[in-house]
Amino acid sequence: MANRNVPIPRRQLYIGGEWREPVKKKRIPIINPATEEIIGDIPAATAEDVDIAVEAARKAIARDDWGSTTGAQRAKYLRAIAAKVLEKKSVLATLESLDSGKTLFESAADMDDVAGCFEYYADLAEALDSRRKIPVNLNSDSFKTYVLREPLGVVGLITPWNYPLLMAIWKVAPALAAGCAAILKPSELASITCLELGEICREIGLPSGALNILTGLGPEAGGPLASHPHVDKISFTGSGPTGSKIMTAAAQLVKPVSLELGGKSPIVVFDDIDNLDIAAEWTLFGIFVNTGQVCSATSRLIVQESIASAFLDRLLKWTKNIKISDPLEEDCKLGPVVSAGQYEKVLKFISNAKSEGATILYGGERPQHLKKGYYVQPTIITDVNTSMEIWKEEVFGPVLCVKTFKTEEEAIELANDTKYGLAAAVMSKDVKRCERFTKAFQSGIIWINCSQPTFNQLPWGGKKRSGFGRDLGEWGLESFLNIKQVTEYTSAEPWAFYKSPSKN
Repeated sequence: MANRNVPIPRRQLYIGGEWREPVKKKRIPIINPATEEIIGDIPAATAEDVDIAVEAARKAIARDDWGSTTGAQRAKYLRAIAAKVLEKKSVLATLESLDSGKTLFESAADMDDVAGCFEYYADLAEALDSRRKIPVNLNSDSFKTYVLREPLGVVGLITPWNYPLLMAIWKVAPALAAGCAAILKPSELASITCLELGEICREIGLPSGALNILTGLGPEAGGPLASHPHVDKISFTGSGPTGSKIMTAAAQLVKPVSLELGGKSPIVVFDDIDNLDIAAEWTLFGIFVNTGQVCSATSRLIVQESIASAFLDRLLKWTKNIKISDPLEEDCKLGPVVSAGQYEKVLKFISNAKSEGATILYGGERPQHLKKGYYVQPTIITDVNTSMEIWKEEVFGPVLCVKTFKTEEEAIELANDTKYGLAAAVMSKDVKRCERFTKAFQSGIIWINCSQPTFNQLPWGGKKRSGFGRDLGEWGLESFLNIKQVTEYTSAEPWAFYKSPSKN
């Protein structure tokens, strides 16, 4: 087991390159979801702290040491941060697991991905220098024109608790690569590693105010950030109701927003698959990785009737083999959910499904060997119909619901029978069929013969009530850039629209 005695650093807010106590001096306890014990606390920012952070960000943009940097100069900072993350990987991974309940294996993988994301956007920052000013040929001798890509300005980044540092970096890295000054507001349920990012930025000498980190409650810190008149954009990942509030606040100032709001994603399994075990493992990974707390989790299994019995039998055998334990234990593959509130919410979804007539095929309660912690067994629910809550609503826990189908048309109808549109998966060896489903799925991310693999180079986001805008890839960088067109009149001849008074 990893060293659970890693000390929890007692940090303040990170504003203007230094640690600052919140104006109201409030703090929020940190609860380890595996033990239900308080292990530390984080500072609780309020509107007063948001004002100070916004001012620090505005000053950073006005100063030459950040506001006038080239992409190549910013890339050096991003690479330095990446190197520090890898240097501190063991401690950061342990802190992530203690804070969020994520298995140590997954936390360590997240830290590799954090470093990789910074490296990726360092490359794009360098490439941006040659794309910053693009001439446009008008086939005219009278005008010279070009298009500038410039940083949007001060951006607010509001991020979730399920991948605390990684999903923050999906926004922080491109924002810094673009030359914006950012204010990060992580979830109060898991903020430790985001505060440690502040210490890393201080250690590598990131110009003050380029990145500011405000921990605290959503209404007290996130709300004032979203409605602040000097914040030029909000990028948010989280729940639908909170996304609607942020969009409403931003609308008052006609402020751009990017929203990634979760989903109820399908995985469609056809009877032509060669290997039931391979398909079963991908199905499990799609819903039980990170204890099911994944916005893109393929939480609705839609399996062809002819193989449903055999496939569910394999699925059960794989599910029973998952090690559920303290997340710091070796080979743990399913830890607790993040909080008492989330634990109660997941169990309520399961009990509601049962009362609506569904069958709990496996799981559905606390693992008997774990008396403490917010643990829920991996759960498979069958006999589900499309009017049930468990079919419609995002659980955000280790809960898979199952329906069968006979025809392709029925499978597509079931797959798209959701208000969300983040991701979808299809398992079949028929290439043409997979192409048909790729076209038919109403979502932003499609997986063929897999579920959940994610790469920095590819856009991440959805449609419908899963939101709009994209993180990651070149699209993630573009979302923090402003496009400015410049037109210069180069002719020595007068414009001659009006009659010249000198010729009267």
